[in-house]
Amino acid sequence: MHWTGRRENFRKILAGNACIFPASVYDPVTMRIAEDLGFEAGMLGGSVASLAVLGAPDLITLTLSEFAGLILRMNRAATLPLVVDADHGYGNALNVRRTVEELETAGVVAMTLEDTQLPAGFGDRGKARLISLEEGVGKMRAAVGARQDKDLVIVGRTSAASISSVEDAIARAKAYEATGIDAMFFIGLDSREKLDAVAAATRLPIILGTLTAAIDDKEYLATRRVRVALTGHPTFPAAVQAAYNTLKAQREGTPTAKLAGVASNDMMKKYTRDADYSTWLSEYLGDR
Repeated sequence: MHWTGRRENFRKILAGNACIFPASVYDPVTMRIAEDLGFEAGMLGGSVASLAVLGAPDLITLTLSEFAGLILRMNRAATLPLVVDADHGYGNALNVRRTVEELETAGVVAMTLEDTQLPAGFGDRGKARLISLEEGVGKMRAAVGARQDKDLVIVGRTSAASISSVEDAIARAKAYEATGIDAMFFIGLDSREKLDAVAAATRLPIILGTLTAAIDDKEYLATRRVRVALTGHPTFPAAVQAAYNTLKAQREGTPTAKLAGVASNDMMKKYTRDADYSTWLSEYLGDR
């Protein structure tokens, strides 16, 4: 499939002067809903993908093929630009190359690749660690070298500000920028002081994974070159709560017609493209 148009649209966001808040999406229907509501982009977090595919916490047990398959199904369903969290690239720098090949083919507009030591090592539960700067640079070089579509956005990601220091985050961002990546994703810039320091010392567009009350101001963020700021991933937990409420009510004897919070038939038809399928049935199967 041809993904260039949506990648060009996302690059316009990175090159612009505004900050967007993407929709947290996890399947074809949420992609269509976010697109219909006017979101400029969707974000598939690694933790959300693990929940959607495995029903498991974010412990790097999801495989690359499972991740790419989910992404392809989502991208086939809508034209919303989709940014994904590719975690550590599923291994070393060679695995990063394979990750870029698979996710580019699946239609992402951008992928983040982080320098956290993943999966957790023996005895490291609850202790986040970073790979070396040199290994991080190698991964970024591998990612840039692997892409075939020049419009695919490679995003370097570091949690150094929350693990080591802001100074380390800046040093890593500068080193990753030199590899030819297109943007930097930061975790842990939870104050204006930290964000100001990073914005002053670096040049690439910024994506934020941490949006605290201290920096939650789109105009301020835009002046600091933040082009995308994540606002959490509430969509999947909301769906889990809705499913629980519905099943509990049914189990307790509530008639289907009286269940609360159920999408109407019209909404279901809209987001499953019922009208399109009805047209195709008539056109191709003579169902009139």
